[in-house]
Formats: sequence, structure tokens, C-alpha cells
Amino acid sequence: MTWAGHLPASREYRRILVGLGAAGVATFAQLYSPQGLLPTLARGLDVSPADAALSVSLATLGVALAVLPWSWVADRVGRLRAMQVATIASTVLGVLVALAPGIEALLALRLVEGMALGGLPALAVTYLHDEVHARHTAAAAAAYISGTTIGGAAGRLIAGPLAGLVGWRPALLTVAAVCAIASVVFLRLMPRPRGYRPTTAATVRTVADGIRTSLRDPALLALYAQGALLMGGFVGVYNYLAFRLEGPEFGLPATVGSLIFAAYAAGTVSSRLTGRWVPRLGRRRVLVAGTATMAAGALLTLSSALPVVVGGLLVLTAGFFAAHATASAWVGARATTGRAQATALYNVCYYSGSALVGWLLGYAWSGPGWGAVVGAVVALAVLAAGLAFTVLPARSPARAAVTPPTGPGAVHAVPHDRRSGGGTT
Repeated sequence: MTWAGHLPASREYRRILVGLGAAGVATFAQLYSPQGLLPTLARGLDVSPADAALSVSLATLGVALAVLPWSWVADRVGRLRAMQVATIASTVLGVLVALAPGIEALLALRLVEGMALGGLPALAVTYLHDEVHARHTAAAAAAYISGTTIGGAAGRLIAGPLAGLVGWRPALLTVAAVCAIASVVFLRLMPRPRGYRPTTAATVRTVADGIRTSLRDPALLALYAQGALLMGGFVGVYNYLAFRLEGPEFGLPATVGSLIFAAYAAGTVSSRLTGRWVPRLGRRRVLVAGTATMAAGALLTLSSALPVVVGGLLVLTAGFFAAHATASAWVGARATTGRAQATALYNVCYYSGSALVGWLLGYAWSGPGWGAVVGAVVALAVLAAGLAFTVLPARSPARAAVTPPTGPGAVHAVPHDRRSGGGTT
């Protein structure tokens, strides 16, 4: 009998959400904790803002490089086992990063740490489609993404203020300790997988077939572009706004300036709400609305009034995470074969955008200034919205929020994918 998936009333469903939430904390707190102390890191290592931002960009580049290999590993050993290995390895590497003797060693370790961290974002949404009933995967994915916002905010909010008080090394060590605790919670809570059986038939060729299938779908390509464009702009704002707040315009101390990352709470709320909005309004409408909201928030940060800047950051964050939660879940639902590779490709684009744009906007900040950063972010959002309007379907069928819109036979796609491992066997 085909496994239908856990339902929200079940104990296993709740354990999955809590466990993946803990894994999100462990992963994203480590991935983005240096972003909360970039000005302190730049001063401590005597490097430029753009060079300091490489501590974030190289880690996200590592994620982008690793998500496809992780998808292959997961096909062979299982999604959950692969995520467990990734979580343990990244926790150890987080300690080593805090002990790095200089900028070169730190950046090299951050690249490797990002490659280890890539195991969770590469597989989490695919795992949810394997283990959770198709009718509830959109809500489950939104809940998972809200957990990643908590992790991202926690890493920044712990590291930033602590760095201003005791230095960047003790701050990063503290984040590593928090992540170790979250990793234990993840390892203990996750139930035994039932929706997917590992297969030794998962070869490089089958992975390549899954990639080719995904790259032939214009809708998936448009969704990958959403991740790259929006994430690039979002990370750019958070990378360099702290420099502006600690600079002569506002003159905030590092312990206060780093508190801007509390704005992630807006993303925690909006990503959870997308699970309710998508079935009512349709995916494209929610995606474009989130993108427009992000652009509006970026424009508000141009203000010289601190309360308006903070408000703009809240609006930008809420809009970005609504768009990201919608796009990432849409990829998992759209890909009826090669799902592991399809979701991995989304993450490749998502983190490549973070690495490249997040680094390049440092030169916009060091040159023309904050107005140039905001202009670039708005341009990226406009391009993403244009692609969504021209390529993505306006309205999916009645059960679009829960059933992949792939035409004839679509109602059988999820059960088939559960048996065959994402269509790669």
C-alpha cells in the first residue's frame, strides 16, 4: 500500500515540524551568525566591508555548491540520514571557524562549513513531500521556513551584541554551542522515515537526468530566478545596513546596531501565514505580493529617521519570506519527477544569489552609498515580479496548493515520487 503521509493530528507530524525547526536553528544560526557582527569583524581583522561580507558569501556559496551532491547522497542513504550527517558535521565546523587564526583560514573554513550546512536546505522540503500528506505539505513547508527565520535571527542576535562586548570569537563560539543543543533536539525527535526508501540505483546519471528534467520546465526556471534575485537583494540589505547604522549618519554602537536582526520576526510570521494564503489566493498572487512588499520595505530604509528605517526592514523581511516560502514550496509541488534535484536547484540559485549579490552590493555601499544598494534591491525585485507574471501560471487548479499542477496523471505524482525517490530511480 502506498504511503500517504503524516497528517497534522499525528504525533509524528508534530515531531517532524519541531525537529526540522531545531535543525533550522542549528543550520541557519551558523550560516548567518557572522552577518550580525560584520562591522566588528571588519575592524578586528582590518578588512573592508566587502571582504568581511565574504564570511557570509563564501558560506552561502558552499551551500550552493553542495546541495546537488547532497541530493545524490540522500537518494542513496535516505533524506533523514543525510540531514543528520550534515547537522553533526556543520556543528563541529562552527567551532573551528570561531578558532580560525586569520581571515584566510576563516574564509576557507566558512566555505567548507557552508558545504556541510547545505544538507538541510537541500533536503528538508523534499523530505516533507516524502513524509507529510500532500494536502498539508504547503503548510508544513511554511512552518519549516518560519523555523529557519528563527535560526537566522538567533544566530545574528546572539553574535552581534556579544561581539560588541567580548569580541567576535567568543560570540561565534556561543552560537556554535546553541547550535549543538538544537542539533541534539533534531537528532532525537525525528521519526523513522516511511515515505522514501534509499536506493543504490541513484547514480550520477540519474541525478543528471533529474537536473535536465527540471531545467526543461520554464516554470521551474522562473522559480529558481525568484530565489536568486530576491535572496541576493535581501542579504545585501542585511549585510550593509549595520554599517550604515553604526556610521556617522546614525552613530549606533555595535551592540545596538546588530539588533536590527530582530526584524526577522516579521519573516517568521509571514512565512507561516503563506500556508493559509496560498490555498485562498493562489501561488502567483502571494509570490508577487511578497515581492512588491519587499521592494516597498527597501525604499522605506532610505529614510534618515531611524524608526522608519526599522519599519522598512520589517516590511522588507515580511515580504521576502512570504515570497521565498511560496516559491520553495511551489518547486516541490511542481516537480513530479526528480524532486530532490528540482529542490536542490532552487537552493543552488537561492544561495548563489546570496553569495554573489550579497558580496557585490558591498561595492555599491562603499561607493555611491545606501541609495545604490536600495536601487539595486528594487531592480532585482522588479525583475523577479516580471518573470513571475510572464512565466508562472496565474491560477492553478482547485487543489493547486496541494497537488502538483502537471496535467494528466498529476494526482498520482506524489505517491509515485514517494516510492521512487523523487523520480531519480
